[in-house]
Amino acid sequence: MVKPQAVASRYAERRLLWKAAIKWPMYSVAVMPVLLAAGWRLGAVGSLRWTQLFGFLLAAILLLLWENLSNDVFDAATGVDTTGKPHSVVNLTGRRDRVALGATSALALGLLLMGWLAWSSSWTVLALVLVCCGLGFVYQGPPFRLGYRGLGEPLCWLAFGPFATAAALMVLQPRGVTSIPWETAWMLGSGPALATSLVLFCSHFHQVEEDAAHGKRSPVVRLGTGRAAALVPWFVALTLALEWLPVLNGDWPFTVLLSGLGLPAGLALIRLMRRCHDQPDRISGSKFLALRFQAWNGLGLAFGLALGGL
Repeated sequence: MVKPQAVASRYAERRLLWKAAIKWPMYSVAVMPVLLAAGWRLGAVGSLRWTQLFGFLLAAILLLLWENLSNDVFDAATGVDTTGKPHSVVNLTGRRDRVALGATSALALGLLLMGWLAWSSSWTVLALVLVCCGLGFVYQGPPFRLGYRGLGEPLCWLAFGPFATAAALMVLQPRGVTSIPWETAWMLGSGPALATSLVLFCSHFHQVEEDAAHGKRSPVVRLGTGRAAALVPWFVALTLALEWLPVLNGDWPFTVLLSGLGLPAGLALIRLMRRCHDQPDRISGSKFLALRFQAWNGLGLAFGLALGGL
């Protein structure tokens, strides 16, 4: 007879695994481009298309859900998640086919919603979002799997930086505007996208051996944990530099310095990396510190733009 304590323990463990699989804090990276665009637009013109804003938020969450689920499906095919990732949705359910169906459904719903938003603003929005989805696919999907070649971070920066930010800026503009605001998108999206890339970068540290064994040549595998950890302060510093340089140039208000709200988490991450970069059990939570830096940094920037005016 199975003891009630053992059943409760297994239930609690599985609940924690599902919580890790859902990764709800990670959806901060999906919604940040449109929150930044909303902050910029409130500062520039003082008004928003709220239906477009909330629609883009939901569509972005659905598309990141596709990205996460399909990543589990593709990684299951290579075996990289077999031992090092018990919270993979494929490992938890044992049904790769159903997870793939869920991923496809999320993609379809997200693109349908993006299509409606594009119809309400400009079809260029859908084109930009499709580019983002394409970058997400070549990162993880066969036969490309560019993430296995160490190119995940540049692809992440492009997708969540200029392309997603340009789409978010356009979806909030009046209907019929077709010119892509590339200059604003690059200025607004470059720093926050670097913070988003830092989240991905930190996710490699606790699974270096598993990645190397299955041919995944992440930047941390290529550089080693010590040299890779030495790059983290540069990620943090360059993120803030890209956001604060427009303030020094007089393009943005001083309230943009609120993006420094992410600095305490960034400094904590730097200290953790310096001490524990080669200790998988202790470094496994580093991506959540990076995510805290990304979230507070991006929210501070969005509020700073909205409050200060342009």
